[in-house]
Amino acid sequence: MSDLPMLHWQEDGQAQSARWRSEAAVAPPKRVAIVDDQTRADEAWKLACEGTALLYRGDFQNARQLLQALGRRAEKRPKKAASITEAFHQHRMAQAQRARTLGLLLIPLDGGYGIPLRRAPDVGMACTEAWGEAGGQPSVVSLRELQGLIGAHEWRKKGVPIPALDGAHIHPHYGVFSPVRGEYVDLVAAAPLPSTEGTPLNAFDIGTGTGVLAAVLAKRDVKKVIGTDRDPRALAWLGLGKQVKVVAADLFPEGRAPLIVCNPPWLPGKVSAPIEGAVYDPDSRMLKGFLAGLKDHLTPNGEGWLILSDFAEHLGLRPRGEVLRLIEAAGLKLIQRHDTRPRHPKAMDTSDPLHLARVAEKTSLWRLAAA
Repeated sequence: MSDLPMLHWQEDGQAQSARWRSEAAVAPPKRVAIVDDQTRADEAWKLACEGTALLYRGDFQNARQLLQALGRRAEKRPKKAASITEAFHQHRMAQAQRARTLGLLLIPLDGGYGIPLRRAPDVGMACTEAWGEAGGQPSVVSLRELQGLIGAHEWRKKGVPIPALDGAHIHPHYGVFSPVRGEYVDLVAAAPLPSTEGTPLNAFDIGTGTGVLAAVLAKRDVKKVIGTDRDPRALAWLGLGKQVKVVAADLFPEGRAPLIVCNPPWLPGKVSAPIEGAVYDPDSRMLKGFLAGLKDHLTPNGEGWLILSDFAEHLGLRPRGEVLRLIEAAGLKLIQRHDTRPRHPKAMDTSDPLHLARVAEKTSLWRLAAA
């Protein structure tokens, strides 16, 4: 708690301050205006567009309605793009601008994660899961971020059903990307396992995240799976008993394995929020690191499974053929590639500016071995 920056503002002629919470490490706003149930949406929108934060006093449900009203004002029809790549960059810029503006509606929290507003929900457990025990000092957080935290808490309680696990549920922590796209999980559930000539099959799951791929491998009678991740929240999941061990590591753990699986972020690009680390891989760092180090961590006749979408190629963010060139440059060869098409709702949404790329997308499992 003590390492959080401070937010300062004036209220009723008095200087006020509180700890500032931001998952994306956004700096505390320099200008803060007090708003309440009487504040009109147009007035709040004008202030937010000027970069002024809006600290809410009054009724929590009215604050939610104000955020919805600001969200409607943030909706802009995109300009006609000359290419799908330009459409993608316009989309990213619009997303970032929307997040910045809507993130300026702020909610106070007391020293025990209580919200001192009328009709406010109890968010203590959700906040504790995300941030740890309350430190006894008041703080301020974006309402939009708080809603994301509450939603993640509900998802964690309910869990995400995984058909490849016979409907068993994965319970991701806040900030860990949820396995809502099932096609890549199905590829891991169906690909033929490498032969180990009667010895137990062990595996590494690089960047395990929620652990869903480790769980699928364990269900397929892989005797031991070591999952790695750098995110403490990903490392906090309970695992699957003695079959799965999760360790903190940047890519590979120590040793070798006959099967090494990696589902890196699919798009090369800048990460603007922590949750985007599961989607965007700056300069394809994880993809390149996995391929470059794979050969040195495979046992003889072992296989590496790279699960990757070609969405980046259709967006013009990665040259066609680059993945195969990286494979060959790492001293690897392709044994077989298993492809599937996306099934998520966006692939069917013709109004999406990225629809042409989404409908052409393939997700592939590349079975690799030392050349």
